[in-house]
Amino acid sequence: MLKVIKNGEVYCPNYLGQKDVLIIGSKIGYIMDEINIPKNFVEIEVIDATNKYLVPGFIDSHVHICGGGGEGGYKTRTPEIQLTDITLGGVTTVIGVLGTDGTTRNMGNLIAKARGLEEEGISTYVYTGSYQVPIRTLTGNIQDDIVLIDKIIGVGEVAMSDHRSSQPTVNDFAKVAAEARVGGILSGKAGIVNIHMGDGKRELDFIEEIVENTEIPITQFLPTHMNRNRSLFNRAIEYARKGGIVDFTTSTTKRFLEEGETKCSKALKILLDEGVSSGNITFSSDGQGSLPEFDERDEFIGLGVGKVASLYGEVRDSILDEKLPMEKALKVITSNPADVLKLSNKGYIEEGRDADIVLLNKNTLEIDTVIALGEIMVLAGKPVIRGTFE
Repeated sequence: MLKVIKNGEVYCPNYLGQKDVLIIGSKIGYIMDEINIPKNFVEIEVIDATNKYLVPGFIDSHVHICGGGGEGGYKTRTPEIQLTDITLGGVTTVIGVLGTDGTTRNMGNLIAKARGLEEEGISTYVYTGSYQVPIRTLTGNIQDDIVLIDKIIGVGEVAMSDHRSSQPTVNDFAKVAAEARVGGILSGKAGIVNIHMGDGKRELDFIEEIVENTEIPITQFLPTHMNRNRSLFNRAIEYARKGGIVDFTTSTTKRFLEEGETKCSKALKILLDEGVSSGNITFSSDGQGSLPEFDERDEFIGLGVGKVASLYGEVRDSILDEKLPMEKALKVITSNPADVLKLSNKGYIEEGRDADIVLLNKNTLEIDTVIALGEIMVLAGKPVIRGTFE
């Protein structure tokens, strides 16, 4: 029940210096300069973090935990994610989403998978719905889903400005956001609306019109894939300057980057240089989602699969390649998503919060150890706990 991590340098994500951290069950009990362990007190497990950084467990706010895809027919439905696909990437909290396919995968599947992953050791939440509007909920109502179902923290991913969307009107989107907002208020949850941004010309028009013409605040929306092309990325800079939250997708392909997608590590550097608040930027992986390719006639021509491991990969690149301060880079996958999604026990190494901690090698910044809810999931880069069917 008791673990002490000794001799590590702590980023909470702000830098705290060298500290010892006591884990009591699933929680962080104490953070002190030094925690002395009584001799012959065998019930305390000691983890030596010499030459390692301690950082908060990563939050991936957009993962197709039941699989995604299907744009190329039944055989292109991507498989369910496995536990070590998540933990080897340093992720200790995931938000599950459906996508294009809200028919062969549904909210019952999503919640069951979320509960399964939680039984295997990590924290899991979900959004209600898929690309389509009206939203396909569990209870028949967005507000009821958010208020009554513990796992549901918002709506998403709803497709906007995409040929695969259900082409809802601005008013349709406004009603979705209004229901989500009230559901969040009544339940103490974020009630966020996670929006899949496509390549269409309308881009953020609908969101900005809703913010301008209704009482719904800009922070009610979490548009993702905002780095998918140069035009949308430029729009993301202005949107974030207005106080909007922008989410960049770390899973990509060489072809996507060559065609104009902005690499996440570079996107973060650009936005910070442009004066965007570091608290308004998040990364997510789109893990286990399909990475479909379409030709100029919007015909399906190929498929890849998103990886949760890409999440920290881009943060590491932003530190090593873009020379960003470690605490700012870490925030996009720790404290920022925790704050945006109102996950009060996540995103920080602080006394009383969940014991979700990642140990990084100081020299390489590679993931060494992953602790989720006080349990060691990965040690020395190898999985200690595997999923039920791994």
